[in-house]
Amino acid sequence: MASTAYSAQAVFPGKTWEELPADKQTAACRQGQAEAQHLLEQQASTALLLIRDGRVLFSYGRTDVSGIIESARKSILSMLYGKYVDNAAIDLDQTLAQLGIDDVGGLLDSEKQARARDLLTARSGVFHAAANTGDDLSSAPARGSQTPGSYFLYNNWDFNVAGTILENATHKSVYQLFDEDIAQTLQLQDFQLNAQKKFGDTSKSRHLPYHFLLSTRDMARLGYLALHQGNWNGRQLIPVDWMHKTTSMVTPSSAMHPATTAARKLGYGYMWWVLEEPANSPLYQAYMAWGLHGQYLLVIPRLQMVIAHQRKVPVDGKWDVPKVGKQAFFGIAATLAGACQQ
Repeated sequence: MASTAYSAQAVFPGKTWEELPADKQTAACRQGQAEAQHLLEQQASTALLLIRDGRVLFSYGRTDVSGIIESARKSILSMLYGKYVDNAAIDLDQTLAQLGIDDVGGLLDSEKQARARDLLTARSGVFHAAANTGDDLSSAPARGSQTPGSYFLYNNWDFNVAGTILENATHKSVYQLFDEDIAQTLQLQDFQLNAQKKFGDTSKSRHLPYHFLLSTRDMARLGYLALHQGNWNGRQLIPVDWMHKTTSMVTPSSAMHPATTAARKLGYGYMWWVLEEPANSPLYQAYMAWGLHGQYLLVIPRLQMVIAHQRKVPVDGKWDVPKVGKQAFFGIAATLAGACQQ
């Protein structure tokens, strides 16, 4: 992700987002919004918010309703890590053995040589079962067959243990850290600390996923913080170097496993997905957080733009419901970004 000089017209939201009136938007942008509205109505989308230069250009659905953001949570953990890597509370080159990490049934000695940074980049070589599903573990090679750091496989075990490492280093929960380090300064409108909780199958792994409940408009604030490289209205909450490192590509899609994941044509950084779009695409150099059913937080530095999208789950207690797929979301995002660049 290339460093970008941000617009002098950018503003930061206070208690609420400022909206740019329709009569101050271009005809092309208004037309793009009408097309996006039509596309959204054909999907299972709950809400979408388009931010440019700190102002709302387009809103769809109930952006104030909180929902579980599924794997988009991982990008939040990546943001939280920055402060503690910078102050040396966490050494990314420490191994699992040095960090005292083990799990149900025990880890192999070779697996314990994985470093913290290998977990954040999904390259640990540890193919232990996670406490939650929604990953590529079923396609993993035999345990102990891959050298840590050499093989990309999207396994929730990596990301859940990354949460454990952060909590052990700080002696605080992921949720406390998020509230103190980010949420309070950003003045999140709908975040409730006491509503956040971990859950998963402890018979498979003792490291539980740190699920997050967030609204679309609060997701957008996180995206705006990322867009400004960790700076919020003059306060550097996350080191600039960390934001640049974590949202830059570590693994291109061509080096991913299994083949179905490689076929997505998305690279990966430190718990952020990095788009592999051509230079003529409105989504060029963008990166995003992504949840299974269609929770997206897309940051487009070149256009000073953030697009937050929510597909609320479960529905009536059911998780097996229609998703908003990547291609559908990218179509909507490209329509908005292409039309509303000016």
